[in-house]
Amino acid sequence: MQSILCIGHSTYDITIPMPNYPAENIKYRIKNIVESGGGPANNAAYLLAKWEVKTYYAGSVGNDLYGNRIKKELTDGGVDTTYLEVKDNMRTSTSYIIANLENGSRTILGHPNLDMICTNQNIALNPAVILVDGYHYELAKQTLINNPDAISILDAGRVTKETLSLGTMVDYLVCSRDFAEQFCRQKIDINNKDILRLIYNNMAASFKTNIIITLGAKGCLYYKNNDVEILPPYQVKAVDSTGAGDIFHGAFAYGLFHHYDLEKTLRIASIAGALSVTKIGSKQSMPALQTVMEIYQHVD
Repeated sequence: MQSILCIGHSTYDITIPMPNYPAENIKYRIKNIVESGGGPANNAAYLLAKWEVKTYYAGSVGNDLYGNRIKKELTDGGVDTTYLEVKDNMRTSTSYIIANLENGSRTILGHPNLDMICTNQNIALNPAVILVDGYHYELAKQTLINNPDAISILDAGRVTKETLSLGTMVDYLVCSRDFAEQFCRQKIDINNKDILRLIYNNMAASFKTNIIITLGAKGCLYYKNNDVEILPPYQVKAVDSTGAGDIFHGAFAYGLFHHYDLEKTLRIASIAGALSVTKIGSKQSMPALQTVMEIYQHVD
């Protein structure tokens, strides 16, 4: 059976919905919190399993309360966790997220465990698609080398030496606006085609691969008919943007797995990411495949 392998970071997300961003030196009473596992590759794997693709996740967590919850959540969701390392005497990374219900933005207070790196460097799989997020660099690099025929994707959120290196090895570099602006040292102006061409061409010259730049509520930038294009977003009322990028990348991997053309793949990913911001949390906000495909059929 063909499969998708997601390699990357796991964290335990604790999301606090707020009617607006909290002010300093005020005591608030929180009505509820939303908890789930998180991390780019973790969330993408969960979405892909939900969409009934055979999916493996490779990463690491501590053998603690949060790590065991993450593993159970993935397993219950249908993700194969054979390559998830559960490490004794190590703390699972956590993220504390303030979700501003007024405008749908989120503020993340991350508490990563930088020592939580996979020791396994050999995954005995031949996946059709590999999605990496820059974490567990040595494992990601070796897996890409071992599977030259797989379709490979990098979810690049920040410019690091790891993402810069992996970006030269993959078929698709799907990066954030922050990554593109930091790499090119140039702010993106979606109304200025010359700047968009400059940024895309600078990145293409370095990475020599297919490049997509996600722009949040502004859609995404890609290359079509020898020029850059902006794919507009599917319009929704945003409540919480936590995990939206991860869901976009998971849906993007789904499209490539099914050999959809790039534009169809991007539209499906855009719809999935947009629908996710209408609910609180990441795992809790993942849309059903049927819902996404029904919307796709009616969106120009």
